[in-house]
Amino acid sequence: MAKVLVVDDEPNIVLSLEFLMEQAGFEVVTAEDGEQALARVHDSQPDLLLLDISLPGISGFDVLERLRSEAATAQLPIIMLTAHGRDVEREKGMALGADDYITKPFSTQSLVEKVKALLIEEQP
Repeated sequence: MAKVLVVDDEPNIVLSLEFLMEQAGFEVVTAEDGEQALARVHDSQPDLLLLDISLPGISGFDVLERLRSEAATAQLPIIMLTAHGRDVEREKGMALGADDYITKPFSTQSLVEKVKALLIEEQP
């Protein structure tokens, strides 16, 4: 079973994403800020990360940058989540190495499809 790490500081978003990913057949681990996200990546070794940009402390962009700079996590599939639909943020996320980008509110079906597509790409 693939493991998805959900990182968001809004409990309602975490709960809904956790439920959605579990219903889609994934194991779910959660974190509420950037520090926790980095710790969970190393402890839990998720197969994919759903990462909010606006986090307290270390931003999602900073988490993304750190993960991409480490050999062990450089290829980890990461989908950025944000309430901001601005093209500048999307471009920054993609430039830093995000695999995809979803603006809240998002289509649950679309998100599940993107997660499944990225996990299939990762299969050896």
